[in-house]
Parts: sequence; C-alpha cells; structure tokens
Amino acid sequence: MADQMKATASHLYGSAFCHTPALERLAESGTRFDAAITPQPLCVPARVALWTARWPHTTGARLNETPMPAGEEHAFRLWKRAGYTTALIGKDHCFADPDDRALFDVRCPIGHVGLVPGDEPTGMDWVVSREAIEAAHAVRCAMPRQGPALSYAVSDVDPEATSTGLIAAQTCAWLVSVAGERDELPLAARQPFAARQPFAAWQPFAAWVSFPDPHTPYEVPRAWAETVPSESVVLPPPQAADDPTLPERTRVLRRLLDVSGEDEARQREAIAVYHAQVRFVDDAVGRILDCLDRLGLREDTIVVFCADHGDFAGEHGMTRKGGAFYDCLVRVPLIVSWPGQVPAGVVEGAPVNLLDIVPTLLTLQGLPVPASMQGGPLPTVTAAAAKEATFAEYGAGGAFCTLADLEALPVPAHGLEAARATLRWREAEGRRKMVRTRRWKFITDPQGDLDELYDLEHDPHELTNLAPLGEHAAVKAELRRRLLEWSVTTEDHRPMPLPDPSATSLESQGSTS
Repeated sequence: MADQMKATASHLYGSAFCHTPALERLAESGTRFDAAITPQPLCVPARVALWTARWPHTTGARLNETPMPAGEEHAFRLWKRAGYTTALIGKDHCFADPDDRALFDVRCPIGHVGLVPGDEPTGMDWVVSREAIEAAHAVRCAMPRQGPALSYAVSDVDPEATSTGLIAAQTCAWLVSVAGERDELPLAARQPFAARQPFAAWQPFAAWVSFPDPHTPYEVPRAWAETVPSESVVLPPPQAADDPTLPERTRVLRRLLDVSGEDEARQREAIAVYHAQVRFVDDAVGRILDCLDRLGLREDTIVVFCADHGDFAGEHGMTRKGGAFYDCLVRVPLIVSWPGQVPAGVVEGAPVNLLDIVPTLLTLQGLPVPASMQGGPLPTVTAAAAKEATFAEYGAGGAFCTLADLEALPVPAHGLEAARATLRWREAEGRRKMVRTRRWKFITDPQGDLDELYDLEHDPHELTNLAPLGEHAAVKAELRRRLLEWSVTTEDHRPMPLPDPSATSLESQGSTS
C-alpha cells in the first residue's frame, strides 16, 4: 500500500511523465483495476474499511482519531486463526488495540517523519540503525516553505534509511527469515517454494507492506528527483477558485490549499517531487518482487498493490488532500497478481472498492468470507460479476467549517496554518456520500450544501458541476436512488449516543447550531 497515491500518478493510469516500471511488471502478471475507489479519502477510515471490508459508517471509524474498533473482525485476525505468520512493515495508522497489534508476529512501524515515538518494533529489529533513520528524516522534520500552502524538498539523505528504502529492505529481510536462507540457492534450485517442500513443512504468510509515501511531507532523495524533471510535468487544467456551482466546503478547501497563484516553476517542482516519491515507491515494489523471485516464492504469493486514497497534486489548483470526492482523491491504483492463477495483463474497467480486496484474497486462498464483510470478491480475478457502481463517504455529522469561519481564525485564512487549525473540524463535518459509475459521479450531503454531478466521460478532470442543470434530472434521480439503497442496506449497525434525557434546551444538549 502506498499512502496518498492517486491512480493517475502512474503511466498505467494516464500520467504523461511518471513511469512506474515495477507496477507495470506487476500488472503484466495480473489484473489492473481502472476504476478502484477508496471508501473514504482519509487515512484511518480507509485503512479500517479495507481490512474489515466494512464501510466507515458501520464500524464507526470515520475520523483519523477513530482507529480499528477493539474486537472488530478483520483480515489479520482471520489469517492468524488460519495459521499464517503475519507482519506489518511500514505505516500503521489503523491498529491501536493491543490485542490487534499482538496478531502481528513482526511489526515494524514507521511514519511520515521517521520512527514513531513509543511504538517499538516487535518480532525483529530494523535492518538500519536508528541513528541513520533519524538522520534520513531530518529534512522532513523541518520542511522548507515556498508559499502559504506550498512545501517541498529534494534532499541528499541516505535512501536506504528513508521510510521507502527502509521498508523495502525490511520486507526482504523478513521474507528471507520466513522462507529460510533460500536466496543463496543456485539458480537451478530456485523452484516455486511449494515444489521444494510439502506445504506442512512451512508456514504461509500474510504481510501488510505500508509505505508512508507519497503523502506529505513532499520530500525525496535527489536520485529519484532526477527521474521526474520539473520541466516534464504537465500541469492540470485550471479551475476558478470561487466557482459558485461548487459546494462551500470545496471553496473552503481551495482557500486553505490553493497553490495556483504560486510561480508556475514552483508548482511544477512541487508536483515533480510528489511524482518522484511515487517513482521511489515503485522501485521499492520492484525490489520486493525481485526478492520473491529470488526466494522462489513468487508463484505461491498473491501480491496486491493499492493506495489508501489520493492527492490533488496540482488538480483543482491544490496539493495535499481534503474532504472532496474528485477522482484525484478517491480513485486509486489497484493491481492483483498471482502468476498462473489470476488473469494476466488484463484491465478491468468496472467500478470496484478497497472494501473488495480482503474478500478477494480470502476467496483466492480458499478461506470463508465472513458474513459481516460488506465488500465482495473482485470481478475478473474471481468468478464474481462486475458491479455497476461503488460508493464513498466523508464526515461524522459535525458542523460545517464555512468561509466566514476561516476569516474568524487567529491565523491567516489562506494556507497551511489555517488548514491545520481546522483539520479535525473539517474531517468531522457533514455526512456526505458519493456514488460512482463508469460514467457518472454524484455527491450529496443530507446535512446541506450543494450537490455535485460530473460526467467523467466528457469531463475527466471534473471541472464542471452539472448538478444545477435541469437536463440531468433523470441521471441525478437514478444516482440518488442508488445512494439511498446503499445507505439503507449498509446503515449503522450500532446505536449512536442519544442526548441526555434530562436536557431541556438545545444548549444543554450540546447543539452546534
């Protein structure tokens, strides 16, 4: 898993300047999904939803402060019961309960700015010294600022001690420990692992290899920065910052994260660094694939590549992410590869969701899929039929952060200080929902604000909100019906806290009106 990698950051999904050869190699040996959608474009909710195959509104994990609920059924609990040895190498931002963390035989956590204080590795130590890791993240801990909402850097740190390089090396070391010292075998002996030993003689494994990049901070070692020259960057088409057809929440986001007014050279440099981070992750994936090949494990290993959500990376005049449903934020790369077992070199265009990954893996492994899981096996790689639509959501029912609220902040209303000051507010606001088919995307919030409708076939950059136009009433009605059906069939299974029955006024009930 990459963090915050939009699908179109790779040439496989249309990038004209960021080539990802390792992902191409993976796609050639498996199936690539062209319309894979995150259930929520926010780290923790997306990760919890992926591993439970349940929507954020059913687990209650709808904020970055609501990790995996204790006792929730999820993939690693199932794999542990089935006898798998397990590992989590990289960014967690999901499992906080001690019982869940204990399910990992090896757990080596690292975040965006290095080692996580108080969260020590278990099962194996880092293959690089802690001093080297800290030195490699020094720039990230003190990032330069090129504008109110613009921050990026190219550094000369040791790539092997950065999160991306370290995770690749750590994963390969762990694979060697699981498979034995078979990387020293002569070429003739490098047969598929299952062919060398009876299944009972070795333990199956399941790992979450979780890269913190290309999430901010936008920083990359110089060698990878040179793979994406800033002059090669193709800037996305512009969009007016105060388009009145856009919901106020989107105009608020634009006020916070807008980089369109910066010098064009700096915009290109920032976008180039983001894509260079993608290239670095791609190289790390290639190293892991090479390791599987060298150990003779590749034909016995299902490899899935995805991201939890995307990044504006210049689209709609912004960088970073926020509570919007543009494809740059909700459409993610997804590749499933198992040589000889799933179709190779195939592109599936039907809408799918990250919720479908775990049911797919369980199906391919011959393990039962719990009835609690709301995702389903992916088409093409299983016998499951393709779906016509998929969904996403955002918010936990909080009050809206408005343009007037920005002006009342004790910090400038434009830029990263205001973005940080309003972060939790904006993550909780509203209860908006999205439905996406191959052609159409519809977004609504029962708590208010403007609806959105985009024709992805004729407007792939989603620059024109068609919702106000009467001629699309039938399309909106059909998509609204799909959203209602989804909401009803997946509605919250746990009761929400009720107001204090002794309260006699809105004020005593904690009203935010």
